Amino acid sequence: MTHQSTIKPLSVNDLALMKQQGEKISCLTAYDASFSALIDKVGIDVMLVGDSLGMVIQGHDTTLPVTISNMVYHTRCVSQARRRAFVIADMPFMSYCTPVIAAKNAAKLMQQGGAQMIKLEGSHVEVVSFLVNQGIPVCGHLGLLPQKINQLGRYKVQGRESTEAVQIIDDAHQLQQAGASLLVLECVPADLAREISMQLRIPVIGIGAGVNCDGQVLVLHDMLDIGILKRPRFSKNFMQEATTIESAIDAYHQAVKQSRFPTTEHSF
Repeated sequence: MTHQSTIKPLSVNDLALMKQQGEKISCLTAYDASFSALIDKVGIDVMLVGDSLGMVIQGHDTTLPVTISNMVYHTRCVSQARRRAFVIADMPFMSYCTPVIAAKNAAKLMQQGGAQMIKLEGSHVEVVSFLVNQGIPVCGHLGLLPQKINQLGRYKVQGRESTEAVQIIDDAHQLQQAGASLLVLECVPADLAREISMQLRIPVIGIGAGVNCDGQVLVLHDMLDIGILKRPRFSKNFMQEATTIESAIDAYHQAVKQSRFPTTEHSF
């Protein structure tokens, strides 16, 4: 068995290689040290410290109240307890409205929080390009953008109309061109997600985006069925057939790796 201290954290290159080799990338959200250690032990590849903590940890209706200080605190909790998993931290609402503001906040998440990559919502190509030039790895996020809930009116599937779909494909290419190393697609039709995953060089992680993405992410509290809000249709309760939290996380990990999750019932 590998001695713990010799385990090296995964890097952005490892994730790129997984895509090239056709190995699915498993990802879960994490917000604290105990869950971080458990998720890491199971072998999940990526932990996303999501601004979803506003809803599942803080009890808000949206992600909007989450601050950069909240994100730094929770990212540090997660990164201190993990050994292997790659750690991505969300840039919260209004923390990347200009390239310089984005760089200052991303620096906090990396220097104080220990994040290896930051994630921001939408096609902010100038911001992405600026961050990448400063040596900050960036994950894009297209489709449903929870930080724009007040513009959207409600959480709903994006990209069903052909003009919307074309826009999302175009945005995905622009983010890759700007230097993003990863892309999350949320709540888009499975066919569109498959198309984007095939067209891009960088790994595409889906949430409610069908089984043909390069990897999958779920909110931890949804897949353990302990969230206070209604579980989204694209998520699955992995605790239902598990005896322990660890076995539920492992079942999710195996289902992603073997392309058994999401099924059509968890896709659009």
